[in-house]
Amino acid sequence: MSENTINAALRRLGFDKETMTGHGFRAMASTRLNELGWAPDVIERQLAHAERNKVRAAYNRAQYMAERRKMMVAWADYLDTLRDGAANVVPLRGKRAVSAA
Repeated sequence: MSENTINAALRRLGFDKETMTGHGFRAMASTRLNELGWAPDVIERQLAHAERNKVRAAYNRAQYMAERRKMMVAWADYLDTLRDGAANVVPLRGKRAVSAA
């Protein structure tokens, strides 16, 4: 599925291009998976990013499939928690005035 297909679906859902893009979901997932402590090599392989270090790219052909499966199950569980409201997620509704103490 192309990025344009995902972006078109997001537009139909009401998201403008400044709010969310298909690539934005990838960035969000990468950030959160790193924060949750998953190995960067596993995350990068899941996102199909190429290794920048040419020597490492030439020799490391690991796919990390077992770890990627575990990570994706954990990611799905995390998203389910957010959907079900079990997480402490507080929606932000614009700027709040800060009171002087």
